[in-house]
Amino acid sequence: MGDPKFSRQKYERPHHPWEGERIKAENELLKKYGLKNKKELWRAQSVLRRFRQRARKLQAMVRYGDKQAGKEKDELIARLGRLGLLPAEGASLDDVLALDVEAVLSRRLQTLAFVKGLAFTPHQARQFIVHGHVAIGSRRVTVPGYLVTRTEEGGIIYDPRSAISHDMHPARPGAPPQEPVAEGGADAAPPGPPGPGGGAP
Repeated sequence: MGDPKFSRQKYERPHHPWEGERIKAENELLKKYGLKNKKELWRAQSVLRRFRQRARKLQAMVRYGDKQAGKEKDELIARLGRLGLLPAEGASLDDVLALDVEAVLSRRLQTLAFVKGLAFTPHQARQFIVHGHVAIGSRRVTVPGYLVTRTEEGGIIYDPRSAISHDMHPARPGAPPQEPVAEGGADAAPPGPPGPGGGAP
């Protein structure tokens, strides 16, 4: 069981760490989705692996006419539908087995915040989330890897308590560009009238 004070590892490392094609594919996914490191990718792969393993077991049990397996199959498909990994209606266990890791990565809060236009890049979306500038409804979420459900997807906004929630904030996509500051700084005094004995040339 392990000591409850210490969290368990939530991902599995590759069995063969030095595989050129796999490393190239992982690096492309890291760049595309703005992941911090490969642990985040391995965590998404582990989530997908658990869903697929469960689907394979249920598929075999349903084939033998297990009534309880039929209920668990419907619950699994409904859960994945709520997560947005499957269509809301008409999905089957074959659709679960056909999922790939990008289906999980596309449901991360970091990805959806970028897709909704809250940031210029996935990396900036991650920065906004970690710094507490993004909320789902009225709840601030600071975990970039949080899997967003269908009902929560429409509520991804800037946190009202954040300075970035202001429409004119320069870090926001679509904000008007800042006006250039005149030479001498913003505090420079405007030129006054010429003094006695002086004048314009």
